[in-house]
Amino acid sequence: MGLEEGRVTANGVDFAYLAAGPPDGPVALCLHGFPDTAWSYRHLLPELAAAGYRAVAPFMRGYAPTSVATSGHYQTGALVADACALHEALEADERAVLIGHDWGATAVWGAASYEPHRWRRVVAASVPPGARLFSSYDQIKRSFYMWFFQLPLAEAVVALDDLEFINRLWADWSPGYDATEDLGHVRRALGDGANLTAALGYYRATFDRSRQSPDLEQQQKAIGAPHTQPTLYLHGMQDGCIGVELVEGVDARLPEGSRVEIVEGAGHFLHLEKPAEVNALILSFLSEG
Repeated sequence: MGLEEGRVTANGVDFAYLAAGPPDGPVALCLHGFPDTAWSYRHLLPELAAAGYRAVAPFMRGYAPTSVATSGHYQTGALVADACALHEALEADERAVLIGHDWGATAVWGAASYEPHRWRRVVAASVPPGARLFSSYDQIKRSFYMWFFQLPLAEAVVALDDLEFINRLWADWSPGYDATEDLGHVRRALGDGANLTAALGYYRATFDRSRQSPDLEQQQKAIGAPHTQPTLYLHGMQDGCIGVELVEGVDARLPEGSRVEIVEGAGHFLHLEKPAEVNALILSFLSEG
């Protein structure tokens, strides 16, 4: 099944997206992370479409061909606002489901709490709720890039040798996975300096409150608030970005009817490394209730 390309304006951002499935099907909104693109869902979108969903994967704010946010806001609250605004712009209803990986997972945690009436079920991968990224030496070491991105010279270094820095992140985060196709998409999304600055802006806004809009305070707070929808959380056993040990206790923090699945033989980009297994877990979960 081929993927459609389209555009929609939501929350003041001109979003490009990939889509599949019947126009009148319940919306399955799929949000990617860093350093990635909507093409990350190329295996899942057709499967969701076959199950009757209108599956839509936008390129996140700042990732070409989506526009750079004129507001300059890339805090996590903006991602929550984007998810809810995309629900509205796509004319979704209460049957909609929300799926997110990496930064997309962070958006899931916030959007599910901020406007729960929009989402029937939610799926998140590779960033557990309340992730304790400073809890151990090993995890701090894995997260070195977050601090490096605060430096003014980060753009210049990351851009060297056709984004070789990003190639190495993929290799560290998903050992043994051939990311050639994915990296080609990433280079097109972040090859322009403005897009790369936008992608790094997600991390800069995390540490620098001056980069956070007070207008997004409620969306920002929602990320740490509990939600009520049944949730599927997925994590790769060999995740080189966020260690699997951070998943311990997540099941106790999720609502009734939720599940946590550790995918053996997969790293950070588990939905690309093990698409058949991950897709089956997601579709089975969405079919419940």
